[in-house]
Amino acid sequence: MWRRLAMVIVFWSVGAGLGQAALPADAVALRDAADPALQARLEERLEALHLGGSVEAGQLSIALVDVTNPDRPRLAQVNGDAMLYAASLPKIAILLAAFQRIDEGAIALDDETRDLMTRMIRNSSNTAATEMIRRVGRNYINDLLRSPRYRLYDESLNGGLWVGKEYGRGSAYQRDPLHHLSHGATAFQVARFYYLLETGQLVSPQSSREMKRILGDPAISHKFVGGLLGEVPEAQIYRKSGTWRDWHADSAIVEHDGRTYIAVGLAQNPSGGEWLKRLIVELDGLIMDGPIRTAGLDPRLDTAAGQ
Repeated sequence: MWRRLAMVIVFWSVGAGLGQAALPADAVALRDAADPALQARLEERLEALHLGGSVEAGQLSIALVDVTNPDRPRLAQVNGDAMLYAASLPKIAILLAAFQRIDEGAIALDDETRDLMTRMIRNSSNTAATEMIRRVGRNYINDLLRSPRYRLYDESLNGGLWVGKEYGRGSAYQRDPLHHLSHGATAFQVARFYYLLETGQLVSPQSSREMKRILGDPAISHKFVGGLLGEVPEAQIYRKSGTWRDWHADSAIVEHDGRTYIAVGLAQNPSGGEWLKRLIVELDGLIMDGPIRTAGLDPRLDTAAGQ
């Protein structure tokens, strides 16, 4: 059943993309990196967790990318192109837009800006996120996400990352054109964001390192963080999550024992947070059977962007 759903999504994406510009090379490469063995094992783990029905009902989307060798990623996903409300997870798009503005010289990477971005990501501060939206510019964020350079929101891939509302009270100022969400994401496009980050392609290698550094040391210990660190306390997690009512989202680059992978989970269910907490342990187990890490982007190297 899942394979039939996947084929429908692929055919829809191809049809929707007719007449549009070709996908970015990294998106093509990542989709071409689909690994049948990893896919089969992911589906087996989901059945073992009794989550198969939730996947078929569209309540759960997952993307898993082994980037232990970043030049040869391995992808597995279910409902990867389904766009869901993602609460605070799309704050990563504000982070990208801010560093693009910094690179352009429109914003200074001073202590105040760095503190705002860090609180926005690690503590998921809505106040900090709203202030950064205002500094970067409301329209700039989604224009950048849809730009030919990134296309992290792309109609031919059923959408992706979107920020169309300040965080907190108030009305949306720009809902996404396909699903009319104020804060949305697809698992595949979030995985692409992290793949571009890990390979130094977001703004610049230096800026990518700085963004990854900000994503580290998460201050909220639930979902992926609570699940994985309870089992593997030495793991390094670079992460952004989101929660609102029945919508639960988490996303991360995870490093430990010589392996590196990207995990993304989006759920619409009252139990979604607990799903993600259990799921990350299973996803980690899938990757630990892979080869040892050979290269990657270390946020501890090089100087901070803008310094």
